[in-house]
Amino acid sequence: MAFLSIDKQWELISRGAEEILPEKELREKLEKSRKNGTPLIVKLGCDPSRPDLHVGHGVVLRKLRHFQDLGHQAILVIGDFTAMIGDPSGRNKTRPQLTLEEAKANAESYIEQAVHILNSESIKIVYNSTWLNEMRFSDVIRLSSHYTVARMIERDDFTKRYQSEIPISIHEFMYPLAQGMDSVELKADVELGGTDQKFNLLVGRDLQREYDQAPQAIITLPLLEGTDGVEKMSKSYGNDIGLTDSPEDMYGKSMSISDEMIEKYFVLAADADADTVLKVQKQLQDSSVNPRDIKRELARAIVALYHGSEAAQSAEKHFDQVVVNKDIPDEMDEVALTDDAPLVDIITIEGLTKSKGDARRMIKQGAVRIEGKKISDIKFILSKGNEVVIKVGKRKFLRVK
Repeated sequence: MAFLSIDKQWELISRGAEEILPEKELREKLEKSRKNGTPLIVKLGCDPSRPDLHVGHGVVLRKLRHFQDLGHQAILVIGDFTAMIGDPSGRNKTRPQLTLEEAKANAESYIEQAVHILNSESIKIVYNSTWLNEMRFSDVIRLSSHYTVARMIERDDFTKRYQSEIPISIHEFMYPLAQGMDSVELKADVELGGTDQKFNLLVGRDLQREYDQAPQAIITLPLLEGTDGVEKMSKSYGNDIGLTDSPEDMYGKSMSISDEMIEKYFVLAADADADTVLKVQKQLQDSSVNPRDIKRELARAIVALYHGSEAAQSAEKHFDQVVVNKDIPDEMDEVALTDDAPLVDIITIEGLTKSKGDARRMIKQGAVRIEGKKISDIKFILSKGNEVVIKVGKRKFLRVK
């Protein structure tokens, strides 16, 4: 097939990347691919440790989509086997292990969400239990002989834990080796990952050499902070923008980020091209431009990326009505009470809060209102026979009939 020029491909491949190692090797691979009309094999591994994805996960998934758009073979490796080990990256203690069944159940949800970004027609999805489960103990011994304990301890995560006398289990050393075997099995030309995956990706290069393969080039992508601008985006921190969030929630959460995060979100969350980023940089330096207006453009771009431009316009209209003008939206979910019920139960069951604990916290913080009146009693009971509107936070509404 005919590929774009190397410079044109590089423009998209390098967008938002933290590091490309080694750049020269990747350019050579692209040149050979273009000359022979053969797509590169581009690998992204993901351990389905949780079933929920957010736009932070979308950063690396979007890069895999870039390679798809350029005509290369993208492979999504579901780490159902490696999830049983637990990735030690960025951890100060041993990660809980999953069963193979738990990993596979999470993987189904992961794939359903990932195809919101990836081209489902050309993506190749594989499970690494297919080959890792088939390895004999002699194969594992041979694999582990290719790496030394000293090199493993060079890893920052392990160094800190070793110096702090925090236990490191032997099976954790096997994680980067198992991930590296994925690259050997697939004969990967390129592997993608977050910056916290750099060590694992480099191990893949080393193992490919040991198994007489051309080593893969690696591309690392920055980790995206959540809407709080502090912690890495995570559902457990409550600072995430979910891939399957409604357009209204996605828009509202995007508007809540700090001004300092605007440019980074354009690059990583909205997948903005160089011209757009340059325009945003100039706007942010112009004191006559209100950052809120730039953020509106960002929120529309993020929603449009996942839901389309019409949904983005509608989400902005909803935001203006509910948040800016503090009106009650015309449309909202409804629930009918057949008996008196605790407020905590209702807002949790109907999805306005993540859990009963979250519901109690929101009530204590004064973030729950009924008919505009702030509710502070966590034991508040909703009586049947009354029609009221419940508001949780700035954007979530429920009509109780």
